[in-house]
Amino acid sequence: MKTITKLLASALFFVLAFALVSVTYKRYYASEENPKISKLKLQPGFVAEHIMSPSEEGLGSWVAMCFDDKGRLITSDQYGGLYRMKIPAVGAESLKPQIEKIQLENDSLNFGAAQGLLYAFNSLYVMVNNRPSKKLPKTSGLYKLTDTNGDDQYDQLTLLKELVGEGEHGPHSIKLSPDGKSLYVVAGNHTDLPVMNHYNLPKNWAYDNLFTEIKDPRGHANDRKEPGGWVAKVSPDGSNWELMAAGFRNPFDLAFNAEGDLFVYDSDMEWDFGTPWYRPTRICHVSSGAEFGWRTGDGKWPEYFPDNLPPVLNIGQGSPTNLIDLRKAKFPAKYKNAFLAFDWSFGIMHAVYLSPRGATYSAQREEFLSGVPLPLTDGVIGPDGALYFMTGGRRLESDLYRVYYSGLVENEEEKTPELNTENKLRRSLEKYHVGPDPEAIEAAWPHLSHPERFVRYAARIAIEQQPVAQWQALALNEKNAERLIQSSIALARNGNAEIKDLIYKNLVDINYASLTQEQKIDLWRAYELVISRMGQPKSEFKTQIIRKLEAVFPTANLSENRSIFKLLVNLDAPNAVKKGLMMLEKKEALNTAIPTATASEDLIFRNPQYGLDIAQMLGKVPPMEQTYYAIMLSKAKVGWSTNAYERYFSWYKKAFEYKGGNSYVGFLDRARKIALANAPKEKKTYYNKISGGENLSKSGNDLADDDYPKGPWRNWKSADALALFMEPLADRDFKNGKAMFQATTCLKCHEMQGEGGNIGPDLSSVGTRFGTKDILEAIMDPNKSISDQYAATSFQLKNGETLVGRIISENETAYQISQNPFAPDMLQKVLKKNVTSKEYSSVSLMMPGLINSLNEEELKNLMAYLVSGGNPKSSVFKQ
Repeated sequence: MKTITKLLASALFFVLAFALVSVTYKRYYASEENPKISKLKLQPGFVAEHIMSPSEEGLGSWVAMCFDDKGRLITSDQYGGLYRMKIPAVGAESLKPQIEKIQLENDSLNFGAAQGLLYAFNSLYVMVNNRPSKKLPKTSGLYKLTDTNGDDQYDQLTLLKELVGEGEHGPHSIKLSPDGKSLYVVAGNHTDLPVMNHYNLPKNWAYDNLFTEIKDPRGHANDRKEPGGWVAKVSPDGSNWELMAAGFRNPFDLAFNAEGDLFVYDSDMEWDFGTPWYRPTRICHVSSGAEFGWRTGDGKWPEYFPDNLPPVLNIGQGSPTNLIDLRKAKFPAKYKNAFLAFDWSFGIMHAVYLSPRGATYSAQREEFLSGVPLPLTDGVIGPDGALYFMTGGRRLESDLYRVYYSGLVENEEEKTPELNTENKLRRSLEKYHVGPDPEAIEAAWPHLSHPERFVRYAARIAIEQQPVAQWQALALNEKNAERLIQSSIALARNGNAEIKDLIYKNLVDINYASLTQEQKIDLWRAYELVISRMGQPKSEFKTQIIRKLEAVFPTANLSENRSIFKLLVNLDAPNAVKKGLMMLEKKEALNTAIPTATASEDLIFRNPQYGLDIAQMLGKVPPMEQTYYAIMLSKAKVGWSTNAYERYFSWYKKAFEYKGGNSYVGFLDRARKIALANAPKEKKTYYNKISGGENLSKSGNDLADDDYPKGPWRNWKSADALALFMEPLADRDFKNGKAMFQATTCLKCHEMQGEGGNIGPDLSSVGTRFGTKDILEAIMDPNKSISDQYAATSFQLKNGETLVGRIISENETAYQISQNPFAPDMLQKVLKKNVTSKEYSSVSLMMPGLINSLNEEELKNLMAYLVSGGNPKSSVFKQ
């Protein structure tokens, strides 16, 4: 039986392409005995200890943690209560902690569901993220637990502020301010912004995007509006709340660096992958009054908009859950000024190193710790200087770990770094963000033309905090081009629409040729904001603006081209369609994705679910520049001809063949339908056909495929699946069985009767050697036996990074590896001199839910197709 299972596993190993292959990382100073430890990849000199598994103890799945003033760890189950524990010291014979459940005195009700915990001011602050139930009746909000009688038990619960919002985009973390006098809290974009005592980001936000507005076709966040996720500063008693920044998607955590500057780790929207508005997970420097431009659907602002701020580091795809600074860690000196950013999806702790750059920072990233699987939730530096972290969330198996450095660490006195000139200037301007100040305009106005973007931004927010009547005339009479642009942006956001033509005149008079590239982009953004907030210019200025735009379009800068074309369409420029089609049909610069610190290819093998999606997308990434112009053209109402419509609608049919995130097809279809609504009525049926409308599902969110699994989806268990095959297979549907072979992606890598890929073994004869039960068991439990013949290889590099892929070839100096089964010919060169070690995987990453999309009949048809070897004349099929 073992031999059969092993042979079958070899044959079916690539059923999910490379997603079947996994990596067991080489560890440094890690135990060979405990699989919880052996799966961790650590940097040299670090030791990991597995303390406990809360889920195995019936304590839930832990997602938040902090230490109290007595050195005890406090944790929270995502859907349950709070726990407090004493953890044995490093090196203790037994690591089993003493655990107690935190129960309010005289209160039998459970309290927990926290996604943020902080012990400060002799109290435990708890950020509850909860939909009330009998088990957990408390609403989402910021609470404070206090021991009022000194018996070391919490007896007083105070709600500091109720928050409307729950779930994975609800309220999240709490951190203590650098001066130890305030709290900082962060919440995702499904948490309503509560009433604040003050708004450092002026409360005048709007959608402010003239791009064709399309909400997510699958409905995500369609009812959510700006300002999106937010960060607030809170007094210890909860009486004073100040909005510090907004415009995030779903920031789970925040942290301060040694200089006292604030940083947030924000999430991406993975369904947007492959679109021009996709924004990767990123580390943002959150200065006072910052806006980061999240808007629902396709309205997300690009980072070059001057009225929002750019990230210091785009990390890439993932699910951020934690951000901690390492100043108090007993780690080597290189980590003292670093952050650890936790990614739940791919099980990576990113070490982020900041370097001052003017008024803000630049950043570099490297891998600090990783594991497969390792759903990281929260972490904190303990009183002993070790890193404590947890895994879990979404009711997954939960574990508590400790990581410490085994070598010598020099004890250095912590010193506050000296701020550079630009950072000091930015902070001096941020003092005027707290409200009207008679000195603000004079102090801030000159810095609207400062070369540093963060300084210009701080100066504009300082001015916007002052009554507009005090600076409107100054803006309208400004002669310096940069200050005129920035003050016009401020006027558009704060002024009365009656002055719009005065602003337009000033902008038209600016000498475009004298501007820097950044100033040119800012100029077009100023126009966009005036149009968006105040309305179209009168015909005199509209003609002049269009003439200026057409004279320079297209430029050599892709971002500027997008800005100009957006204006041309919204101003009904007669040549907008002609120019847009020219850009739509350009072959160069098709994929203009934002550069990221992590390569998507390197994530494929770290998570069987998300990795497969990434592999499919990278196999055929959409042409993002073309997509931008196609969607923007859908809004154009003038300048069309029969030939133009033919060229435009024909583009969609091919575009639907690319693979983006889950909402890619739906976004394209919504744009297509907007354009169809503007097309001549008598031609709509024809244009619908040539644009691929007949190839779409009824919803327009997917390509129509009669062979797609009907489901319903179910989490198949071995016993339930095997029960279907107690009787011999008969009267099965060959066509559907073949379709399910394709729908489960088997065909991508396997050949069956001459069809399919050649990455994995030919499965045409698998049914002649193994029975139905054996085949099914091998698919459902691929970990029983894995053939080295088809295993991937994990390479550990000298720089601490890990690469995973299948070795295609090698010579004396390098390996050629393939990391994507859907683009097997895209090879990466790995120099042998950079490799410290390599090893085969010992655990399969085959997604255990391979057949979960199938219903009973579809599963039977798939098995019949495999057993028959793809022979339609087999006795298992209806004849």
